Amino acid sequence: MKQSQLFTKTRREAPKDEVAKNAQLLIRAGYIHKEMAGAYSYLPLGLRVLKNIEKIIREEMNAIGGQEIFMTTLQDPALWKKTDRWAEENDNAQTGLPWFKTALTGGGELGIANTHEEVITNILTKYVSSHRDLPIYAYQFQNKFRNELRAKSGIMRCREFLMKDLYSFNADEASFREFYEKCAEAYLNIFARAGIGEKTYRTFASGGAFSKFSDEFQTVCEAGEDTIYIHLEKRVAVNKEVYTPDVLNSLKLEAGELKEARAIEVGNIFPLATRYAKALRLTFKDESGKTHTPHMGSYGIGLGRLMGAIVEVLSDEKGIVWPREVAPFYVHIISISGGNADVEKEARRLYELLGEHNVDTLYDDRDVRAGEKFADADLIGIPTRLVVSEKTMQAGGVEVTLRGNGHTTLVPESEVVERLVRG
Repeated sequence: MKQSQLFTKTRREAPKDEVAKNAQLLIRAGYIHKEMAGAYSYLPLGLRVLKNIEKIIREEMNAIGGQEIFMTTLQDPALWKKTDRWAEENDNAQTGLPWFKTALTGGGELGIANTHEEVITNILTKYVSSHRDLPIYAYQFQNKFRNELRAKSGIMRCREFLMKDLYSFNADEASFREFYEKCAEAYLNIFARAGIGEKTYRTFASGGAFSKFSDEFQTVCEAGEDTIYIHLEKRVAVNKEVYTPDVLNSLKLEAGELKEARAIEVGNIFPLATRYAKALRLTFKDESGKTHTPHMGSYGIGLGRLMGAIVEVLSDEKGIVWPREVAPFYVHIISISGGNADVEKEARRLYELLGEHNVDTLYDDRDVRAGEKFADADLIGIPTRLVVSEKTMQAGGVEVTLRGNGHTTLVPESEVVERLVRG
């Protein structure tokens, strides 16, 4: 893509009412636009990042047997009343699921989706009758809406956000636990591919509105809202909300071995047992004809929250630093021509050549000062920068700089494509 055709522009200053670093940088770099507190639009660069995160998650969910679906945003109160999650006394921040509701013409209400346990369970009553119909692992990517009271952390805590939610249905506790662990491993793979794996820990936590306990995936960062206690060697942690002697004993952890840290919750998984299946009468028969209730789990990742966490953790004083798999482009070509037509021609040739080899490239072809181009490149944070100038052409190569560590080398023209394709 040519940068001159990108309708967004970078900004030197962030909005004064935006306190979160992730939102400040993403707004300045032209990735997102703030509509109101807790609601952001994703612009061309931001949407490319969001789609790359979605691609990583989809690949990891498919690898463990997930089947992708798409459920409705509007929700029937009747289903939620069966599970006792519609009542007004449950409609508050303490449940973790503060509702948005809308009135219907002629009377009545509809829910606006904040999660889908009831919906998927009800769907499966039409498809599950035998043990042969299980297991089922269904997931989706869909906007969720929550009446968030603390919408102040940029895209990490929103009233409207894109979530991957997966729901598992197994015939018994043992097979559920086996899948639960597979999903936990898949989550660790996702965060590793997203560039924050070394700082992310599986964390024992409260289950909130879903279950007594759950597993969170917490990324160490001073901007985090949670306090966790980490066992560095075992790479596990305990959330402060359940940090008790009984919990530590059950996990075989010693308080003296744990390190306190602030962290961002980037994912969670919940064992749900038979709560929703029983309430909505989802059953199956075993080989002898005996009726059973499936064991269920739910597994969530907020894509915007993960995107924001990456920015919080990996950015530097110059701007954003994207890992390759989530970056909007892999390469950022900067042409420093000074009016030299040969430099411009060489930059265009390189841009077209990379396109032919399917290397995602942003080409800064704008007629602006070199300093502005370099500052914008640092802010936008694309992993690899190629500079074409009179100096590099005279040297017979292209200047290649890695955004992550600033390492710069002059690569011969004949080797540029091979090096980038090889990674």
